[in-house]
Amino acid sequence: MSTQAPAAAPAKFTTGSTMRHVVVMTGTGSVGLIAIFIVDALNLFYISLLGIEELAAAIGFASTLLFFTLSISIGFTIACGALVARCLGRGQREEARRMGGASMVFMGVATLVMTLAALPFLRPLLSLLGATGATLELSTRFLQIVLPSFPIMALGMCTTGILRGVGDARRAMYVTLGSGIAAAILDPILIFGFDLGLNGAAISTVLTRFVMLAIGLHGVHVVHRLIKLPDLSGLREAVRPFFAIGVPAMLTQVATPVGNAYVTIEMAAFGDQAVAGWAIIGRLVPVAFGVIFALSGAVGPILGQNYGARKFERLTTTMRDSLLFTIVYVLAVWGLLAIFANPIASAFGADGIARELIVFFCHFAAGSFLFNGAIFVSSAAFNNLGYPTYSTVFNWGRSTLGVIPFVWIGAHYWGAIGVIAGWGLGAVVFGVVSMFVCFRVVNAIAREPQHQDEPVPALPPAAQSPFSTGKASTLQ
Repeated sequence: MSTQAPAAAPAKFTTGSTMRHVVVMTGTGSVGLIAIFIVDALNLFYISLLGIEELAAAIGFASTLLFFTLSISIGFTIACGALVARCLGRGQREEARRMGGASMVFMGVATLVMTLAALPFLRPLLSLLGATGATLELSTRFLQIVLPSFPIMALGMCTTGILRGVGDARRAMYVTLGSGIAAAILDPILIFGFDLGLNGAAISTVLTRFVMLAIGLHGVHVVHRLIKLPDLSGLREAVRPFFAIGVPAMLTQVATPVGNAYVTIEMAAFGDQAVAGWAIIGRLVPVAFGVIFALSGAVGPILGQNYGARKFERLTTTMRDSLLFTIVYVLAVWGLLAIFANPIASAFGADGIARELIVFFCHFAAGSFLFNGAIFVSSAAFNNLGYPTYSTVFNWGRSTLGVIPFVWIGAHYWGAIGVIAGWGLGAVVFGVVSMFVCFRVVNAIAREPQHQDEPVPALPPAAQSPFSTGKASTLQ
């Protein structure tokens, strides 16, 4: 039986309460996302049970590099979801199928090339981050097993972007939730049952990525029929709109791991225990604030469909609802982290400086996600409404000007605690300004709909941004 909706049927997000769409899409998206992050945290917990301090530090260094691959995948996934959502918003389902197929091709080829380019340089890259001795050997071995599966993970994430683009938040949740369940089963079996230790954790990561792709392909291709592999001419037509969104979105996403890499370098100066504490915080952040990460992915399809349907007034209400949701959620989670800071540190067996870092984060630095969340939401709007340059500028600004000087000063005067404090404080200015500019952009679109007849609006001149120069336009 065909699952295609009639061409005249309105796209899902173009009617009804925008707050309801925000809550439902975020809620379903966060279930699967947080499941993966919880399993990731459990992975580090299992490794800590082996009683070898270098193992936790090795995971920390390896995770810093893997964060780059995740960010690249997220950037291209944004393009997948945005293009499919726009086509569906205009009632062009066949075009949405072609865009879905082309997106999968571009995602697979791009990430395969990146994987082959990175593999020979794993050891030098880890050394640059500050890994030495046994920690360097362990982290290199972990990445040699995991990194070749980067294209598989990227294709699986691409399917979630397409599913969110069509409004099927439930099946998008199944993709990430299914891989999380697989990891929860495989991690203890391979780490302890087969006594593979760190290698077991790496093998489990690879296998769960195949599970993610299989579930995603079933939802996108079997259920929704939204993958149609285009011919060569079709790929040529799709390449510009895909990379016009995907490259700036990728550059935007990569900004965060660049900032985190600098934090890791500074933290390495305080020893493996400090790096282990930073690694635990790196697992704690997505578990606690995974809903905010999911929100940034949920907003995109809602904006994309209303943008395609020319319902510009709903863009403003979507952004207001998203910001309100962010404030309420972050305040609630920050309060819980502050209350349970010491039990959380104890659960990971953290001692010394590692424990101090975790407690400090829970009491103080976690509040910075009020402003990080604003950056996430505004970036989703910029990427989906044809202004990815703004997204790139604000995210790179936060990850450079909002990280390097703050972290350096913090490390210089207050040690490892100062590194975490600087990392959190840098988000404040960029969060406020990015949201201010976002509302100006959305309001301008609502006031001047005649400018929105182009499939992808012209990018604004970089000179309009106080944080860039005309030279930054070369990044588009």
